[in-house]
Amino acid sequence: MTIKRILTASVGLGLVAVLTSACATLGGAAVGAGAGAAIGAGTGKGAGSGALIGAGVGAAAGTIYGVTRH
Repeated sequence: MTIKRILTASVGLGLVAVLTSACATLGGAAVGAGAGAAIGAGTGKGAGSGALIGAGVGAAAGTIYGVTRH
């Protein structure tokens, strides 16, 4: 039972570490998707395609920001 607890704690801490390191990427993707959807809807090109492009660009920008700031 002790080994199972240690393994569970290790996996949990690993997931927390991955989540905190990917925070800038996820935040950038969310902001990019929202902005891309708004621009796509405003121009008449479609909110869905704008959101996809915006999420990709935002995730890339968030990753670059996270790497340079941390």
